[in-house]
Amino acid sequence: MCLDRVLIVPSALFLYRPSSTDAIRFYRTSAVCRQDVVTVNTPAFAESVTEGDVRWEKAVGDAVSEDEVVCEIETDKTSVQVPAPTAGVIEALLVPDGGKVESGTPLFVLRKSGAAPKSKAAEAAAPPPSVAPPTASPQPASAPPPAAGPIPTTLPPVPPVSSQPLETKPVSAVKPTTAAPVSEVAPAGSARTEHRVKMNRMRQRIAQRLKEAQNTCAMLTTFNEVDMSNIQQMRTQHKDAFLKKHTLKLGFMSAFVKAAAFALQDQPAVNAVIDDTTKEIVYRDYIDISVAVSTPRGLVVPVLRNVESMNFADIERTIAELGEKARKNELAIEDMDGGTFTISNGGVFGSLFGTPIINPPQSAILGMHGIFDRPVAISGKVEVRPMMYVALTYDHRLIDGREAVLFLRKIKSVVEDPRVLLLDL
Repeated sequence: MCLDRVLIVPSALFLYRPSSTDAIRFYRTSAVCRQDVVTVNTPAFAESVTEGDVRWEKAVGDAVSEDEVVCEIETDKTSVQVPAPTAGVIEALLVPDGGKVESGTPLFVLRKSGAAPKSKAAEAAAPPPSVAPPTASPQPASAPPPAAGPIPTTLPPVPPVSSQPLETKPVSAVKPTTAAPVSEVAPAGSARTEHRVKMNRMRQRIAQRLKEAQNTCAMLTTFNEVDMSNIQQMRTQHKDAFLKKHTLKLGFMSAFVKAAAFALQDQPAVNAVIDDTTKEIVYRDYIDISVAVSTPRGLVVPVLRNVESMNFADIERTIAELGEKARKNELAIEDMDGGTFTISNGGVFGSLFGTPIINPPQSAILGMHGIFDRPVAISGKVEVRPMMYVALTYDHRLIDGREAVLFLRKIKSVVEDPRVLLLDL
């Protein structure tokens, strides 16, 4: 075998057969004299990521095709999929499930050719080999019943009847049977169980960053409400033509993203950030808006770059592409790095009201909520309009109340009347 190595000394010839630990070490180092074996290493991470946790999708003995995902590496920001470089069979897993790895760490050994050995799970699931049932031997005939003897002419003797009464226990001595207390009887369907699941790295990072935001920022929230009548009418009127030309659905998110970019240009302090190291305020002349997207693994915030130069179609197209990558767990670190402002849309889940938390190191976040019909006063009359509450949470260390209120009013004016964008009012 390739794993057998010959050790020559002056006096004798010894055959050294490595142990299982040595074999794993041999797999980690190289695939000497085994050209059909490939050792797959951890891919390179982004600069801000140093390590991750391995979650195996395949087991030893599983056959995989080229580019099929063998494992995922969960980092603080996203999950990195590790595919098989070629078709073959998993021969060894070099890191336990949940183990920490760094860039370049050997992950698994893939054998490119040969019959796939059965895994333990497959062997356990395989039905046992069929064995012909043994030929049933004929049962011996049952013995005939004993022949009936002659009928006795005399009866057996009867024991004498005693005049003494039978021994009985007094009624008071008999312990009555009592039912178990009600508290000791478990009612049907009252089984109470619990189970523990390890918090993944992304959820740990989210919790850490949100707590850091509470500890660092002087967070304050201001509110307003938006009449969605005009934007709904515009969407109804142009959605078919928009879909035909751009093959995209016209939603409300593009209107709020564009309104936020317009308001950020009007109030540059909301787009700025405090550098705590140098105690300086950093103003940006570009607008990169993070859009919060909920996934089964947690909340991710892919970034739309240079929104100030985008139109509605560009925004809808970019949001659709990032949303599809998030659902497929294909977001890269570069898709989420940066961002100067965040928009969180809780309205898709039916939220009425809420206060979002700043996504550090940003200085503000806009919270959208659900659209509900409410009676409002219009020119002295009460009318029912589709209304949405919006909330702006901001860092009061940098942004004053006046700037925050003016920023939110600017968003309100643009969404209620998109012509404001053309007139630059």
